[in-house]
Amino acid sequence: MKKGVLKGILGLTIGCLLMFPVFYGLAGAFKTPAEFIGWPPTVLPRSFANFDNFRAVFTQAPMPRYLLNSLITASLTSVVRLALALLAAYAFAFFEFKGQKVLFFLLLGTMMLPADTLLITNYQTVSRLGLLDTYLGVCIVSFVGASQMFMLRQRFLTSPTAVREAAQLDGCGDLRFIVSILAPMCWATLVILFMQSFVAQWNTYLWPLMVTNTTLMRTVQVGITMLTTIEGTNYETILAGSAVAMVPAIVLFVALRRSMNRTIGGGATVG
Repeated sequence: MKKGVLKGILGLTIGCLLMFPVFYGLAGAFKTPAEFIGWPPTVLPRSFANFDNFRAVFTQAPMPRYLLNSLITASLTSVVRLALALLAAYAFAFFEFKGQKVLFFLLLGTMMLPADTLLITNYQTVSRLGLLDTYLGVCIVSFVGASQMFMLRQRFLTSPTAVREAAQLDGCGDLRFIVSILAPMCWATLVILFMQSFVAQWNTYLWPLMVTNTTLMRTVQVGITMLTTIEGTNYETILAGSAVAMVPAIVLFVALRRSMNRTIGGGATVG
């Protein structure tokens, strides 16, 4: 009993420590400039009814356009990446072909490459294709995700082979089997991977900064950095912008929480 209580207290403490930066950032979004630079520093603002910083977010920069750009690029990237991962994972899980294991391990090896090592070559390729300052240019380098392929392949290997054999006997082709049978069976895993991809693309900063030149093509993470002024950095306004940028991810999590609960309840693990 005592051991369980201690574990609970320890878990609660670690959770509070992990959530404190998020809470401090949200609280800082309601502070005035005087409160932010005041001494001693305070965690809570005097009032949570101060929305001046949020108004500044939408007046100092075209934040709705930034949010729209991020929504388009994150959604497009997540859908294409998941579709390609689904097809590749199906091939690795259900087909046997020459060099299969070697190709699969080479694919896993790409997961160990730091993304920054590919920035220059990716930029040169996108530039030669004439995709600078376009949605496709922002998304194209993220269309293939080795981690999603690996996770889906492992999930497919746990699926009963008798289901595919029965579907083939009924004249069901591979593509129809994936769409009609396999995807619904692994729906919870697909939802988790979609969320993972969406949040990762939504939070991407360096690549969109490199390949977009005009203000109206900037994504929200790049747009937040434009909330600074010549006089200095308005930290309270930047925190308000960060709070606004968190809303879509929270909405997506709430909307898909039932599928996530089914994943957890079913014992599936996605990392």
